[in-house]
Amino acid sequence: MKVLGTIHDPTFTSRPYNRVDQFFLGYIKDERDLPFVYLTLRISFTLIPLAVLLFMPFVTGWLWWTVAAIHFYISNFVFKGPFGLMLHCTSHRPFFKPEYASLNNYLPWVLAPFFGHTPETYYSHHIGMHHPENNLEDDDSSTMEFQRDSFRSFLSYFGRFFVLGVHNLLNYLRRKNRTKLATRAMRGEIAFAIVCIALCFINWPATVLVFILPLVIYRLIAMMGNWTQHAFVDFDDPGNAYKNSITCINVKYNKKCWNDGYHISHHIRPALHWTEHPSFFQKTIDKYAQNQAIIFDGLDFLQIFFLLMRKRYDVLAHHMVNVDGAFDGDHEAIALLQRRTKRIPATVPVAVAVV
Repeated sequence: MKVLGTIHDPTFTSRPYNRVDQFFLGYIKDERDLPFVYLTLRISFTLIPLAVLLFMPFVTGWLWWTVAAIHFYISNFVFKGPFGLMLHCTSHRPFFKPEYASLNNYLPWVLAPFFGHTPETYYSHHIGMHHPENNLEDDDSSTMEFQRDSFRSFLSYFGRFFVLGVHNLLNYLRRKNRTKLATRAMRGEIAFAIVCIALCFINWPATVLVFILPLVIYRLIAMMGNWTQHAFVDFDDPGNAYKNSITCINVKYNKKCWNDGYHISHHIRPALHWTEHPSFFQKTIDKYAQNQAIIFDGLDFLQIFFLLMRKRYDVLAHHMVNVDGAFDGDHEAIALLQRRTKRIPATVPVAVAVV
């Protein structure tokens, strides 16, 4: 196990702004989100033109495949993570000032479909269901009822989400009287489907590459991430964010994806700005120790996922941070990890039990 050392994850440091910075600062709500502006511009001026080229009738043969390979690489290995977590941050905290609120539609409605996000579905799921339910039974993306170190269980989890996820989300939102969110999600799903069908008549290979394949990849990666973020759940206290989520510190992923590794503090303070998580983590570190919270130093979510599928609890325990002696060595940490990955059956309603 590791001791808690220096945190190297990004925080906000004030700096002089040039004229271009100042221009964009006039539109966005928080100066700390200025990097989002430049990421948005990079995506808009690289990924979209490449996508348009793939639909052009004069781009054929080896040229088409070359553009397709470049597009696939940039989409999935350069921008997918940063964009997805930028969308996450701006779902919790609006990007633009109220007088420019219409610009908030640019990310979910214009850029998001190029990364496999159907417009509005992410917001409706994440804000409308996942956070209110906190990975408990009514959360359709809950991991509790699955054996969380089993690849077979993960395939079942992903398959259910991929086939029934939108259907279950809409039913949940209507059941909870969150009809506006349900309408937003349905509108986005229908719009995405109509555009994809129409584009297939123009150029179906380009449509598959630019929109349909990214949807499959995104939903797989999203479920791998959520599975790992909520892989270790305390059977006796599953609603406790310190005991149903994890934190990853000192990883490149946090620099690239806006401190997304701080999942415990994100569930405790969902609207906390991404630059504040490292300091909030350090200020509340005693609570992590009290709850035997799981903190990994030097491992990101995907690394943890693959270690978990291989049941490499020894490696996971080696990267765990032992805060204030919360664990009596690797053996106790391994036992805790194994206990918190066990399936938690759905609670039997009292009325049914009585019958």
